Amino acid sequence: MLKRYLLAPGPTPVPSEALLAMAMPIIHHRSPDFIPVLDTAKKGLQWLYQTKNDVLILCSTGTGGMVGSVNNFFSPGDKALVINAGNFGERWTKICKAYGLDVKEIAYEWGYAAKPEDVEKALKGDPSIKGVFVQASETSTGVYHDIKALASIVKKYENTIFVVDAISALVAHDLKMDEWGIDVMIGGSQKGLMLPPGLAFVGISDKAWKFADSSKCPRFYFNFKKERENLAKNQTNFTSPVTLIIGLNECLKLLQKEGLGNAFERHDRLAHATREAVRAIGLEFFSQESHSNSVTAIKAPAGLDGQEIYKNLRVKYGITAAGGQGKVKGRIFRIAHLGYADTFDIITAVAGVEMVLKGMGHPVKLGTGVAVAQELLMI
Repeated sequence: MLKRYLLAPGPTPVPSEALLAMAMPIIHHRSPDFIPVLDTAKKGLQWLYQTKNDVLILCSTGTGGMVGSVNNFFSPGDKALVINAGNFGERWTKICKAYGLDVKEIAYEWGYAAKPEDVEKALKGDPSIKGVFVQASETSTGVYHDIKALASIVKKYENTIFVVDAISALVAHDLKMDEWGIDVMIGGSQKGLMLPPGLAFVGISDKAWKFADSSKCPRFYFNFKKERENLAKNQTNFTSPVTLIIGLNECLKLLQKEGLGNAFERHDRLAHATREAVRAIGLEFFSQESHSNSVTAIKAPAGLDGQEIYKNLRVKYGITAAGGQGKVKGRIFRIAHLGYADTFDIITAVAGVEMVLKGMGHPVKLGTGVAVAQELLMI
């Protein structure tokens, strides 16, 4: 028998409370029974997003939320500034170009964070830029971009909105949507919110809703105005993912019981312990600065394939982590500390890495990283 451990940056483990709630008999999405379910989810997401505005709930992956955040606020030919520092930064560029936007990239070497002064320079040089697109946590590299600093720059431009992919950052990082001036913020169910894949969430500022009035991009399924109209009646525009929204309420209830500040602190503590344990083993981080609280990207030792490390963790020890993506495939492997994660998830992950490396012939003293993690995570 091989017990399975899920330590990937999505999907993440689902708490038993949510699993049991989602096993209840299905209810109809247009029945009176569903109205209080969606109303509870709506209020819970406002709490999580730290916003007074509605947070739309879409039946899609997070990428659907990204697509909708382009075609609902922009028109073909609009200028977009994309911060491209990883695989998901590249995704913003691809989506914007698919809808005919005129894309200018600020590209960084993978593993490095965006510099706010670069964004300020770009906006000063071309005030006609209508949107700035960025990831909060770049999942492919383990880097966190300084969203507060970036938002403080973009909010000074009346005709520019700030669009943040927070899909892997929600819950792991404190993102104050209203206070900081984030105009559009996207989340996904299978990350910090501890659910199966299938839901995307989009918070939208008053400033961004004005952009929706003039948008000329085609849309049908991802029509945010219609979603907003239906959400006011505690409905979704199309068939609601009833079971997932029931599970969402259970996960939000768990987070509310923990407290938002405590959830941020837990992710910070787990991320710090992971990094220090990895450092003790003698490995290097791929992220060179501003580490994400969601996932740690680790360089494979010289002579070893990162994909083989990732594979051996899964095949030999039942630990599903993550390999590298795009141009860093084979060079890194990644361990998540996101969502339904605690002390012994980190200890398990570090122990697995030590055992895999030793089994692949890399010199490592078993227990070195585990001991560091234990010291840092003791209560």
